[in-house]
Amino acid sequence: MWRETLILTKRSLLVTLRNPFSFIPNLIISVFFLLVYTSGLSGISSLPQFGGVDYLNFILPVSIVSGAVGGAGGAGQALVKDIESGYFARLLLTPVSRTAIVLGPMLAGMLQLFVQTLLIFGMGFLLGLSIPAGAAGFFLTIVLALGFGLAFAGYSVGVALKTRNAQAAQAGTLLFFPLIFLSTTFVPKELIEAEWLKIAATINPTTYIMEGMRAVLLRETIDWSVYTQGVLVAAVLSLAMVVFAALNARGALKK
Repeated sequence: MWRETLILTKRSLLVTLRNPFSFIPNLIISVFFLLVYTSGLSGISSLPQFGGVDYLNFILPVSIVSGAVGGAGGAGQALVKDIESGYFARLLLTPVSRTAIVLGPMLAGMLQLFVQTLLIFGMGFLLGLSIPAGAAGFFLTIVLALGFGLAFAGYSVGVALKTRNAQAAQAGTLLFFPLIFLSTTFVPKELIEAEWLKIAATINPTTYIMEGMRAVLLRETIDWSVYTQGVLVAAVLSLAMVVFAALNARGALKK
């Protein structure tokens, strides 16, 4: 099964590389967020609630999470193309593992986000990013990004298998964009004035992903309790989305 998963992951990556316009716009948007928010809002980091941290470090997780929504979401779009071209139906006629059929596009989406995250970090370093925790902060952020990327890729694949329609699959992934802004996107939670927005940020899983990244990016001493919460949320989401994709794959088999 793992060998077949590796083969299908490689194929999905090659398909993505042959069509760079499927991921370049999303990367540009993520970098755009980083540039605009850092330039326009960096002054608010002087507020006491920020504790003297660099706003570039604070806003960097927003670019990474937005990259997950667009980048890892491409896994579903690629799968819809396979369904529409008939490749998926031919694949089901082979003895290849059904788990591999689901995991292949998911892992490809996760790896795509990995590359995007490295590029976003590269842009951050060009803008003067400095990670107080050093290499540990960098690698721990990558780990959390991969976990969230796998979760969102699973959601994207599940929606693609459920709808079998490119427009519907794209609409399903775009629903996640509001979650980015219903969170501690620009300021810490204590600076959010609207009570309803505080509640939304509290129950929003992307809040814990971004706060987990900030726990290792903002200060020299890592806040392990906050980071662990982020890892647990990413792990639960990943497991739930793998199950979601697998159940919809089973439905696709019946069709």
